[in-house]
Amino acid sequence: MNGLLKKTGAEFFGTFWLVFGGCGSAVIAAAYPELGIGFVGVALAFGLTVLTMAYAVGHISGAHFNPAVSFGLWAGKRFPAKELLPYIIAQLLGAILAGAVLYLIASGKEGFSTAGGFASNGYGEHSPDGYSLVAALIAEVVLTAMFLVIIMGSTDSRAPQGFAPLAIGLALTLIHLISIPITNTSVNPARSTGVALFAGGWAIEQLWLFWLAPIVGGILGGFIYNWFGKPDKK
Repeated sequence: MNGLLKKTGAEFFGTFWLVFGGCGSAVIAAAYPELGIGFVGVALAFGLTVLTMAYAVGHISGAHFNPAVSFGLWAGKRFPAKELLPYIIAQLLGAILAGAVLYLIASGKEGFSTAGGFASNGYGEHSPDGYSLVAALIAEVVLTAMFLVIIMGSTDSRAPQGFAPLAIGLALTLIHLISIPITNTSVNPARSTGVALFAGGWAIEQLWLFWLAPIVGGILGGFIYNWFGKPDKK
């Protein structure tokens, strides 16, 4: 099988699991009567999806599962530009399929509605706690930049080997603990798109922010790590 096809296949399945597991926990389990997992549970679910798939297929594709990560690794000179588009297409397809499967499952319960946003990201009146567009923009840029610094640092050849998925999964958990009240946490345009397409309405109208901010943050993080993280010349 073609090497790029294997890589994009891994990205497809990895992104599917991230969106299905993370958004699925938010849609199905977060507010479940009496035993709901809440914000902490959703944050942990997102971290676990990345951690498990990074171990499962990271050796095949590098475990991006996120267009912002692909752009960031490109900016950090860890990823070739020629593979950006194929990776992003695979990530989007995986996210959209996950959104479709989640919709089919969630709609099997009487009274289901996407009126609550279907785990979509938003700002202003659609922010979980009413944060403004500017606040959402800053949060998504900063958190995605830090995510890239952690990804690049933990996968550096000088870092302890074999522990990168743990660091990355825990970082994504922490990011969600910080920002679920602000934007419902994106830091991933594919994740945002995969559910927004099924929520429709305002989720589609506000989707632009959750492409722009994570990609800007990812590129910024890649440049930052490439500046201070590369070895000094002897």
